[in-house]
Order: sequence, then structure tokens, then C-alpha cells
Amino acid sequence: MRILRFLRSSVSIGKDIDYYSKFSPSPLSMKQFLDFGSENACEKTSFAFLRQELPVRLANIMKEINLLPDNLLRTPSVRLVQSWYVQSLQEILQFKDKNADDEKVSYDFTDAVIKIRNRHNDVIPTMAQGVVEYKETYGTDPVVSQNVQYFLDRFYMSRISIRMLLNQHTLLFGGKVKVNPAHPKQIGSIDPNCRVSEVIKDAYENARNLCDRYYMNSPELILEEFNVKEKDKPITMVYVPSHLYHMVFELFKNAMRATMELYGDSMEYPHIHAQVALGTEDMTVKVSDRGGGVPLRKIDRLFTYTYSTAPRPSFDGSRAVPLAGYGYGLPISRLYARYFQGDLKLYSLEGHGTDAVIYIRALSTESIERLPVYNKSAWKHYKTIHEADDWCVPSKEPKDMTTFRRF
Repeated sequence: MRILRFLRSSVSIGKDIDYYSKFSPSPLSMKQFLDFGSENACEKTSFAFLRQELPVRLANIMKEINLLPDNLLRTPSVRLVQSWYVQSLQEILQFKDKNADDEKVSYDFTDAVIKIRNRHNDVIPTMAQGVVEYKETYGTDPVVSQNVQYFLDRFYMSRISIRMLLNQHTLLFGGKVKVNPAHPKQIGSIDPNCRVSEVIKDAYENARNLCDRYYMNSPELILEEFNVKEKDKPITMVYVPSHLYHMVFELFKNAMRATMELYGDSMEYPHIHAQVALGTEDMTVKVSDRGGGVPLRKIDRLFTYTYSTAPRPSFDGSRAVPLAGYGYGLPISRLYARYFQGDLKLYSLEGHGTDAVIYIRALSTESIERLPVYNKSAWKHYKTIHEADDWCVPSKEPKDMTTFRRF
């Protein structure tokens, strides 16, 4: 009887995934997030939107998970992640036809949203462990690596967007206290007047503490602001402070590590420079170090999942897995930047240092979610047979011209 119920449930959820994946997600702008939370914060409206939007976002990325190599799908960690997504979709769909005016329904929905958010806390390291399990057992080839890179960019971007929706709902409606005493001016996770330099200083201090513990010393910070809109005034903007913090903290960690390892036991270290500029279209943060730089051929690798110069962490299923050593710091930081139509780029001078630049849209109306969509183009990316490169590959050995053929 249990097997029969399980089979029926599997068929049913499969049909739901097929149905909701036919719809494209509805991207929201930062201004829409802000306006909803500040002026029209209505739990019923949020409930009505989320019970439609969450299944769409979940189903779209669940269809892509199934396009991964079979051996990767069979790893315990990936199967665990899939089970989380299936369970979360089932729980959201329970509210599909319920009355939004019923207070008990609204309470139960918020409770379900909190459980889903907590369930997905370890999605990133667990999926990372699945990729490690696959590589250690089956190895990799260029085609699989390219498809996995493409998938993980989209999978983690989808997770960022889903978490944004869950956080906004739970922070606005999930507790008896409607105003967060630690951040009273924030609208959910968004700060309408985010003091960029304050977030940067906070990230620097925490990265510095880590650096001091490991190397017994750390580089100083020089921070400059260039506010074109309002000169001599601190730069503020509508943004998610936790996203900005995540990006800048990662850049400071990398800059400090490169500097400390290059200068070794020196008593003095070159400063790390951080510059913040607010223009008419972009807010830009540049973090510059003199840690020796990176060769051009390695720049792209730094944004590749599983590439890391740190030791790989051990996996213990009983507790959260650390991200250090998985090589996910820069790729995830770039996704945070791109989530609201920004970007993160590295410019290196090998032998000197590296400039890391974060670009963020200055206007909240132009900061619109960047969301993956499951469609024929995405499907083709996984199924296309990658042919030989149409550029010649330079040989490292000198060519023997005496054996060169004549036409």
C-alpha cells in the first residue's frame, strides 16, 4: 500500500513540475520589492503572489536538474537536494486553492515558508558535495564540466531569487514584531538607504579578523568615496546589505590572502584600496590589492565551480558544510552581483596585483531580478554535442618544417 501511495505521489508531482515549468518566472525590480514592503505591505497579497510564483521558480529549475548526467543525479548529495525541492513544491501546492482571507491559512502559509527557507539553508554546500562525489568517482570531461558550470550558475541564481522571496515574506509577516530592532529602517532584507561604505567597513573588519587569526597580521584598508550625484555626502542606495556584504567580504578575503602570502614574514604590508563611486547609472565598488596578481589564463578558472586553491573541506552530513575549499566564493559573489543586473569582474596585473570591480545598478527601477527560464534554448544547451573548436590550438613544441606537407 505504501509503495502504491509513493508511486501515485511521484506521478502527481511529476505532472505538477511539467505544468508549472511551462510558465516563465515573473522578475521583480528592487523598487517593486521596496514599494510593496513600505506602502502596500499586505500579507494576503504576498500570499497570493508566492503561491503562484514559488511553484513556477521551483519547477523551472527542477526540470533542469533532471538534465544533468545520470551518474551525477545518483550521487547521495544531489538526490538529497532533489528531495528538498520536491518536498518544498508539494508543501507550497497545498495552499493552491485555500482561502487567502482566512487568518489560519495565512499563518500556516508563513509557517510553511519559514520551514522551506530553513530546509534549503545547506543547498549550496550539499550540491557542491554532490559534484565532488561525481568527480571523484567518474572523473570529468570538458563537455560535462561545461554543462555543470552552466547548470550551477542557473541553479544557484534560482536559489538566490527564491530565498529573496522567502526572506521578504518571513521578515515582513513572520513575527509578532513587524520592525526588526537591529535594522529598523530595512524593508524586509532591503535597506532603502544602504550606507555602502559602512557595509564595506564591516566586511573588511570581519575579513581582517580571520586574516589576523591565520597569519597573525593583516593589511590596512584605504577607503575612498566619489559621489557624483551629491558631492561630499555619503553614498547611499536601495540595496540588500547582506548581498553587498557577501561580495565585498569575499573580495577582501582573497586580497588579504594574496597579500599575506606574497609578503610572507614582512613587518609591513601594502594597503588594500577600496573605492566607491556613484554615477548616474552605476554604483561601483573597486577593491585593489598588491598581492602579485593572477595570470590571464587563470582568470576564468577563478569563476569556475570546484576550482579552489584552499584545501577541500571534509563532509559531515550531521552539520553544515563550510564553503571554503569548494571554490564557490567568487562564482557565488558574481551571481549576487548579476542577480539585480550588475556584475563582478577581475582585472589582474600579474606580478603586481588585482583589481576586483563590483557593478550595481544605481536606480532601483533598473535593478530587476535576473532569473533562469527552462525552455528549448536551455534544453539544447545540455543536449547539444559540442564539436571541435573552430580556432587552431597552438602547439607548445616547435614545428618541424622539414616534415610539413606540400600542396
